[in-house]
Amino acid sequence: MAFKSFVHNTNLKIAQSPVGRWFRLEGSGHPKERKGSYFFTEMRAGMATFFAMAYIIAVNASIVADSGGTCVCEAENLCVADEAYLLCKSEIKRDLITATAAISAFASFFMGLCANMPVALAPGMGLNAYFAYTVVGFHGSEKVPYEVALTAIFVEGWIFFALALFGMRQWLARAIPRSIKLATSVGIGLFLTIIGLTYAEGIGLIVGSTATPVTLAGCPPDARLEDGTCPDSHKMRNPTMWIGIFCGGVMTSLLMLYRIKGAIIFGIILVSIISWPRPTPVTYFPYTPVGDDNFDFFKKVVTFHPIGKTLNVQEWSIGEYGGQFGLALVTFLYVDILDCTGTLYSMARYASLIDERTQDFEGSSVAYMVDSISISIGALLGTPPVTAFVESGAGIGEGGKTGLTAMSSGICFFISIFFAPIFASIPPWATGCVLILVGSMMVAAVTEINWKYMGDSIPAFVTIALMPFTYSIADGLIAGICLYILINTVVWAIDKASGGRIVPPNYAEKDPWTWRIPGGFLPPWITRLSKGKKDFWRDDTSISGDEAVSEAGAEKVVVDQPSKGSDKGSHEAGEKLA
Repeated sequence: MAFKSFVHNTNLKIAQSPVGRWFRLEGSGHPKERKGSYFFTEMRAGMATFFAMAYIIAVNASIVADSGGTCVCEAENLCVADEAYLLCKSEIKRDLITATAAISAFASFFMGLCANMPVALAPGMGLNAYFAYTVVGFHGSEKVPYEVALTAIFVEGWIFFALALFGMRQWLARAIPRSIKLATSVGIGLFLTIIGLTYAEGIGLIVGSTATPVTLAGCPPDARLEDGTCPDSHKMRNPTMWIGIFCGGVMTSLLMLYRIKGAIIFGIILVSIISWPRPTPVTYFPYTPVGDDNFDFFKKVVTFHPIGKTLNVQEWSIGEYGGQFGLALVTFLYVDILDCTGTLYSMARYASLIDERTQDFEGSSVAYMVDSISISIGALLGTPPVTAFVESGAGIGEGGKTGLTAMSSGICFFISIFFAPIFASIPPWATGCVLILVGSMMVAAVTEINWKYMGDSIPAFVTIALMPFTYSIADGLIAGICLYILINTVVWAIDKASGGRIVPPNYAEKDPWTWRIPGGFLPPWITRLSKGKKDFWRDDTSISGDEAVSEAGAEKVVVDQPSKGSDKGSHEAGEKLA
């Protein structure tokens, strides 16, 4: 009882402080305070987000290290068995563990502090695979060297910054039809689900197949066939899968059902602790070369590895790589803008932060600028593009609504720089069911899609379907937007050509859309600057309580200003009220 009283009083004091007003906590008195946001809830939500995406520290390092980084391969067969090259590659991987944790800490912290969004950032899954295997290639087998690819990412970040500064990036996002935005949230939920079901970052319940696109799996890694599938005799017999399902899935679901605080964190920690001892069937450190290497790193517990081989290695002599450099730059640009935009808007909607009038969220310009700067700084550290993470939904599901959630995640990532062996050892089956649970919560937006009019529903459905099936948020968005434009442009052309006589029977049920978005094309700060507002960087609603009362009083004086001939007493009363 005393603890609950302490938590309540602390939440109240922080809410009433300048910190509470900046982050718009409930009880802060801010005109746009976010209901249900409390300090301790935000801290817990940030930890939930961190634990849900902590796998990126190890996974991103492993994927990007496959490119070889700055290591030079002079032997045949891509240096697969070259000992010196493999030692260099191991050093690259340790550099990237530090770099990934560092840029995630920076980007997440400042996303929360500056944009007040409960969204954490880190090098993006999918983007890192494109960087490592398509742009640079396995062990540098493609035409663009690692250093040149990082230069493309650095330039891309500043292009993003310009787009965000002048409002073009957020205007593009606001102009996306409502049905596509809602479908994006649902599609990301299914995308999270398929991630949680697979081997790489999940429980390993499904796997790719040859006869069918996917098939039931759940077999131990050593029982998998050469094509990655499971023999029928070993399906559903992987003990780590069952630990993930019951301890990370069913137990977490029951705790959430009874609204136990910290349910998601508890599930992740429980499965991780069970998986760390070595001589068990569910260990994360089997007696294999990979398991031994992971366990040796895990035993260090507390260590700091300075970045040596990937720090500030950009190559600006891009003349001989002009075509490939341009292709990489453009691809990173459009994939990241769609990926990050879709994620930010779906997370903002999940946290109920979308303004239905403008179809925008508070601080969108700043959020995009933080993301942009983080991309360029990440390139200096040697990482692929930084983007908003859909795993932020884990924290939002825990009640996160403000930037304190992202700041808490950022602090956890900073700590993980020194405890990287621990945080890099969270097994994928510890977070797999968490991703599935978050996905189940995100698909609730499907009921808000306009299924009555096929010009809205079909593009929305294609968006939902392609995100998980192509393993790409950007591909789903591109397909949905293009199909929406095609269908509705044809309907519009027939309508105009027939003088309004030929229209779909239920055309009146179509979701309204216009490129003239309420709020205007330009970002609010430019509008305020054009009107001569001296503190144009401040939102019109971001005024203190005393100022609000003062302005309200001043408005009343104007409204109640007596006309000529009125008695002096009423005029003095108006001035006193002001």
